[in-house]
Amino acid sequence: MKRLALLLSLGLSLSAAAAPMRWADIRDGSLYLQADRPDTLTIRWVPAWQADANEERLYLLDGQGKLQGERLIAASESRGSQSWPLAPSAASYRLEIPGYSFRRYTVEHDERTVALFAPAKVHFSAETRDGDELYFKVAAGEHAVLAGKFHGGVGALQAQRVADGKRLSLALKPYPAYWQFDQVELPVADADQVWRLHLQGSGKVAFWLDGTANLFAQNPQQLKPLREDDGQTRLTLHQKVLGPTPNLAIALPYTKPPESSFAVLDAPKPQAGTYYSFVDITAKRPHYEDAFRQLYQERFGITQDITLLAGSQRQADLRADTMSNAGLDAWLATTRALGGKGTHYIGFADEPNLNYPDYANYQSIFNSMARQVRSNPDNAKAGVRIAMPASSRLINGPFADNAADKRGIDWARRLLAESGDQIDALAWHEWMIRDLLATRVYRDSVRRAADLVGLDDKGRPRKALLLDQTNMSSGSSLSPYDQETHFASLWWASVVINSSQDGLLEMLGWFQAADEPNYPKGMLRVLGDDHFELKPVGLAQQFIQEHWLQNVMLLENDAFEVDVLAMAGDLKHGLLGVNKGTRLQRVDLTGAECPLANGSLRYFGADNRSRDAPFKCQNGRVSFELPGETLFALSWSAS
Repeated sequence: MKRLALLLSLGLSLSAAAAPMRWADIRDGSLYLQADRPDTLTIRWVPAWQADANEERLYLLDGQGKLQGERLIAASESRGSQSWPLAPSAASYRLEIPGYSFRRYTVEHDERTVALFAPAKVHFSAETRDGDELYFKVAAGEHAVLAGKFHGGVGALQAQRVADGKRLSLALKPYPAYWQFDQVELPVADADQVWRLHLQGSGKVAFWLDGTANLFAQNPQQLKPLREDDGQTRLTLHQKVLGPTPNLAIALPYTKPPESSFAVLDAPKPQAGTYYSFVDITAKRPHYEDAFRQLYQERFGITQDITLLAGSQRQADLRADTMSNAGLDAWLATTRALGGKGTHYIGFADEPNLNYPDYANYQSIFNSMARQVRSNPDNAKAGVRIAMPASSRLINGPFADNAADKRGIDWARRLLAESGDQIDALAWHEWMIRDLLATRVYRDSVRRAADLVGLDDKGRPRKALLLDQTNMSSGSSLSPYDQETHFASLWWASVVINSSQDGLLEMLGWFQAADEPNYPKGMLRVLGDDHFELKPVGLAQQFIQEHWLQNVMLLENDAFEVDVLAMAGDLKHGLLGVNKGTRLQRVDLTGAECPLANGSLRYFGADNRSRDAPFKCQNGRVSFELPGETLFALSWSAS
């Protein structure tokens, strides 16, 4: 009876008639599917948390990485379904359920279709029932590690080797830091090993494999090698300027950095800065910020920036009181003292839709502080501009109860209607788009922000658009597999490219410059009082800036796993791209004249090094082979 219960909990059928295989309650992960006969893939979803505040997307890729299906799930679709046909294929389809998901997804397919699940690492990937079982394989000679993290649900993993019954147990313990987890080494063997994984406990679960393929099946017969065929990327360049590229910013420390850090801060070549200003500090010490604001402007050339007013100790919900007013006055005086160079945006409060109980509370402090800024014409002459609302996410709601009433775009729409003449820019923060295939939503976010503020007769947004803070995860909900590896380089390059694609965005900021003990999400790592080094994402940013040009050109791109941005400067043209998938892509570009004058192709891979790569340019077509998980820059001189 126990075995029957386990099978039923996984959704497997015991009847003689063919019935679908079911994967229940997936929240974050990839499902690879290989059909030997025509099949239908059916996905159903139900709400998990705050689904009515959040849009989501599902993606289906074929065996060459082409997009076969995309499903936009509206916030109003808390429940629903989607079906796609699967044609027989020797290479695997990939169904992507990007996390963080606000819905629970159940996937059904024919039991003969080979299905392998790749869960997220550290972040929870599913919700399970006590006793659920899966299988995984460790190849001969592999040093594999089974790992898991406690998320309040499943509390232990038990692995049993099928061949001889050998067991290993892994208790999943709560930790003070999100990025801490448990792991156990699996024995190395001369032959392939199949293991049965037993999940103990119900609810959220995070489990994964290192040192071997991170793939799990519902029965051992389906543990077959994953096949992904090479891909084809076709690009067409047009000689049309869409707009300027955004200034790439980083969040700079609220202090004067030591001189020993200057070279490392120089390397990513930030074009803009994002700051906080803590009113409880500046109300008492009005000149506290003078020295480092001057340093960032004069030494590092930061002449465009945005500052969010807040309180120290992450106090985000300011009040219109004497301390806040004095703090704002101090910031304005410091900014006037900078001498009128550049543009200095000010946002009143940090992520108000997350931190204020309702819109009326935020509206009150916005109106009060806007009057304070506008009361002195010298502030505008010094380059001070007002940005709002610096929301936590724009299209979707913040990670808070009643999120449907707190979507950033809704608060911004109301404030624009009521106080539009007081507003110079729309600012927002984007978090929790952790999936490489889901980063294209950044382009959609910028487009919808532009739709909200409207375009002028030159096609430019009527209010500046500032995506001033972003990272894979918010707060300290970080994974070292994300933050400390080449994954962050791929992710950031993709976000930069997608956000810049239409020439509408003025600023894009990575949060933050340097790791902090509880928030190790910087571009640089602090190794000691006077010792700093760039993390992989900082080295990728250095590569991006080396090839960054002033204007965005129109580019057609038929690929899904490869993101590309076309740019032009006074004397150069260039493509900046990233292959987010593991498969090799054969890239063809039309629209550039052959031969490319002073043409150069550079790759940036997992070794964090930039290197020359070969390309061909014949009959008006540039072609090259792009390895998996690689950034590239194709550059040539303007004719």
